[in-house]
Amino acid sequence: MFDRLGAEDWLVLDEASDDIVDWSVFTSVRAELGANFIRILGYFREDGEKAVARIEEAMHRRDAAAMVLPAHTMKSEAKQFGAMPLSLLAEEIEAVARRSVETRLPPDEILPQVARLRPIYERTIALLDQRANPLQTRRPAAFGRRG
Repeated sequence: MFDRLGAEDWLVLDEASDDIVDWSVFTSVRAELGANFIRILGYFREDGEKAVARIEEAMHRRDAAAMVLPAHTMKSEAKQFGAMPLSLLAEEIEAVARRSVETRLPPDEILPQVARLRPIYERTIALLDQRANPLQTRRPAAFGRRG
């Protein structure tokens, strides 16, 4: 399925579904990284949270230049884990931000994309974490006796 999807198709996938991650890429990366996989996924989680926050802050300031690097980072790291919709969304933000810098116009046209970034990032991370450590999602939230 994933090899037949174009960029436009990835962007219209239901962000609530599991289809926002190409699990064959995820499995391949997991095998390649071996014991380092969980650590690298943790870096992606930390870097991603910072990138989303920086992009949102830059959008509030209408500062296109400040969006370029975090969007570029998000694009590359998301693609590495098979999170294509997230990667493509970040790529679109990066491209418009670069164009805004070149034309010296505010990046207002990407406000809808920036607004979609955090929800798709959080959903993607939840899916990656669930697949990386399925036992973690089954643990009870609190320990102790039931009353």
